[in-house]
Amino acid sequence: MTATPWLTYAPSGKAPMRPAGSEPRAAIDLPRPDLRSGASLMTALSFRASTREFLPRPLSLATLGELLWAADGLNRPLSGGRTAPSPHNAQEIDIYAALPQGVYRYDAPTHRLVLKRAVDARGMTGYQDFVGEAPLDLIYVVRGSKLLEMPASQRDTFSAVTAGAIAQNVSLYCASAGLATVVRGWLDHRLLADALSLNEDETPILAQTVGLPVDTGAAQNS
Repeated sequence: MTATPWLTYAPSGKAPMRPAGSEPRAAIDLPRPDLRSGASLMTALSFRASTREFLPRPLSLATLGELLWAADGLNRPLSGGRTAPSPHNAQEIDIYAALPQGVYRYDAPTHRLVLKRAVDARGMTGYQDFVGEAPLDLIYVVRGSKLLEMPASQRDTFSAVTAGAIAQNVSLYCASAGLATVVRGWLDHRLLADALSLNEDETPILAQTVGLPVDTGAAQNS
C-alpha cells in the first residue's frame, strides 16, 4: 500500500506581535451583505481550493462584511439562527479577525467588529510564513462555558464540527468572490490564546487566512 503524501512546511518561527498599523477603532460597523452577489453555489464548489499565496492588499469593509456574515452571520433574526449550524444552537464558536490595525471579535447580532486587542497579531496565528503578511487571519475560538450542559465526551467533537462548518462557509464565499483562502490547524494554542487575551474557558482550535490571490496559476492548491 502506498503511503498517503502529506504537505509539509518548515516552521517560520514565532513572529512577535507588532504594534497596530494604525489607530484602532473600538468597533467597526460592517456593511450588510449583498445577498444577490457572487457566483452560484455549484460554481463556488467547483472553484473551492486551498491557496497559500496572498497579496498584502487590505480587504474592503464591504468584503469583510460579506465574508463574516457568510461565516456565521445572523440569517434568521427572529430566531437568532446563524449561517453555520451549532449543537443545540449553542453558538459556542467566536470568530476573531486578526487585522493589521488590531484583533477584533465578530459580533453577529450587531454585525460589527469589536476591538479585543490593539496589536497586529497576524504573525501569531500559525507557523506558516504567509500568516503575518496576508491581510486577514481568522481564528475560531471555542467558548467552553457555552457547552456545559452537553456531555463532556461530546464537546470537542461538536465544537470541531461547528468550526469546520464556519470554515467551509468562508471557503465557499472566497471561491464565489474570487478570494484566496486556506484553513490551518498548525497552531500554538497557548501562544495564540495569550496573544488574543482569551479567558481560561476559551480555546483557539482553527485558523483561516484570507486575501486576494497572487496568481491563480501559481497558487498551491489541495
